[in-house]
Amino acid sequence: MIGDLSYPATLAITAVSCGVCMVQAACRESRSEGQAPDSTTGVWDSAPPAGGSSATLSSKVPAAVAASAGREAGLRELVLASLVWPASVAVPVLLSPAAAYARLFPARLRDERGGVVVGGVALRPPLGLALGIGAVVVGQLATIGYHWARRQRLLGEPRPVQAKGAREYAFSEGLSSHVANPEGLLMLGGYLSGTWLLGKMPASYYSFEGGIDWGRVLCCLLLQDLIQYAAHVGEHSISSWVYRKSHKPHHRFTNPRLFDAFNGSMTDTALMILLPLYSTAWLVPSCNVWEYMSFGSLYSTWLTLIHSEYSHPWDAAFRRIGFGTAADHHVHHALFCFNYGHLFLYWDRLLGTYRDPKDVRKFNNDV
Repeated sequence: MIGDLSYPATLAITAVSCGVCMVQAACRESRSEGQAPDSTTGVWDSAPPAGGSSATLSSKVPAAVAASAGREAGLRELVLASLVWPASVAVPVLLSPAAAYARLFPARLRDERGGVVVGGVALRPPLGLALGIGAVVVGQLATIGYHWARRQRLLGEPRPVQAKGAREYAFSEGLSSHVANPEGLLMLGGYLSGTWLLGKMPASYYSFEGGIDWGRVLCCLLLQDLIQYAAHVGEHSISSWVYRKSHKPHHRFTNPRLFDAFNGSMTDTALMILLPLYSTAWLVPSCNVWEYMSFGSLYSTWLTLIHSEYSHPWDAAFRRIGFGTAADHHVHHALFCFNYGHLFLYWDRLLGTYRDPKDVRKFNNDV
């Protein structure tokens, strides 16, 4: 667990430092004045070896420089794009050390036994709820900012998942639909407020004590996705009536965009998001408020990112370890009967419902 503020600060500084060092290493490699040939191009940076053709070797220099510049740009894109993940958990990571939250919030606001009575109904203290919703908002802002930067080519040329390209739309229109969908963030906010204020969560979820056990956070993400997988398969297979009334509105997007993540129906949201969320809370009843916050913010960010019309720089690494990507979820929207999991590929692979995006002809080969 994270016990004090120095651990997350050190972790963040180390991660950024590693990224900067890798970028600088790529720069130094491209400008090297060494006497040995490049291991991948065979180009000598200064004098050619005895008996070699200076004209032949020098003709390869522009290609070597271009390749090095491409590697440097790709690495920079990966480092900058990946900042969306630590941003998603910035609120709980920075506030979870006791020295941080005790200084900002007086004990009376953190007293899990406190609260108020409204209309004869006892309500739990709202501080944890407010911080949790704030964490989700910060994660969504980071996600939307990252998506805007991709569309503006500030992080390199975006690669559409599908060969026919991404749908054309105004960013403002997409953003307004993402925020205003009642079955999306508004319905989710209502669920979080109701279950928190009415005391319907496990007792430990109201506690500010302790740091973040990332093993518990991962457990919550896995369980949420497993229960969602089962609900997803059920919506598709129980009956055509159930499918029409729940999930079919979301499937009108056969080439989804990032802003379609929460665009479906209220029944779909209830069955595939809210029911798994509530079930997961009681299956992992030992989380504290910081772990609940980290889980919720990561889940919201990840669910949004897999609906992106563009592949992400981390997708190849994610797929190797069984994490869901935008291309994997596009398979479900394009073919309907594969890739029911959202965050992870494990359930689809175990139960024979996985289809690799590379095997779908309508997708670009390198997604």
